[in-house]
Amino acid sequence: MDQLVVGPATTERHHEGVDDQVGGLVDTHRPAHDRLVMEVFDPGEEQGEDNKDHVLFPRRIDGRYAALHRRASDIWLASSTDLVTWPEEHMGSVMGPRADNWWDPVRIGGGGPPIHTEHGWLTLYHGYQAQHVYRIGVAMLDLEDPSRVINRPREPIFEPEEAWEIRGDVPHVVFSAANPVVDGTVYVYYGAADHVIGLATCSLDDLIDYALHG
Repeated sequence: MDQLVVGPATTERHHEGVDDQVGGLVDTHRPAHDRLVMEVFDPGEEQGEDNKDHVLFPRRIDGRYAALHRRASDIWLASSTDLVTWPEEHMGSVMGPRADNWWDPVRIGGGGPPIHTEHGWLTLYHGYQAQHVYRIGVAMLDLEDPSRVINRPREPIFEPEEAWEIRGDVPHVVFSAANPVVDGTVYVYYGAADHVIGLATCSLDDLIDYALHG
């Protein structure tokens, strides 16, 4: 396919020279030739702030849609009844940078949608330090109250090593955006150096074990 399927539609969706992760829903009522029709959901859009890295939870929690988003330097949790209105009173910080930790002391943000497990929401996220090397970490959030962090290992699970992860439009970046689970394997699709798309895999059981005990 040599035509664009999904791309930025408005200039205000750009931050820091890099476009946001695409967030929205597929409109199944539109003709097939329209491909994907995206509706923006943005906790924080009304405030006009730098608010990005939005990921939806795959099911409602306590009857409300839930999403992680990056506000300032932290990962926040927001909820909504309609995917359009995200009240400020239903927002709060879940976790932030760790000043005493070597790889994520400056800023963190969400990765792909949290993975539902019997132990909690398995959540991949990115972080960076003063040298702007982006790495991927993992945390386990409570199933019924995702604002509660069950455990957050201090070491990352993935970092840029290959030449195409180190050199590119933005060097030294691995930035996960999707993590489907198929037959017990987590497939992590990630942007590498803001230039290419990579795929990394790992055992779901091993990742859960590390998220709980690492």
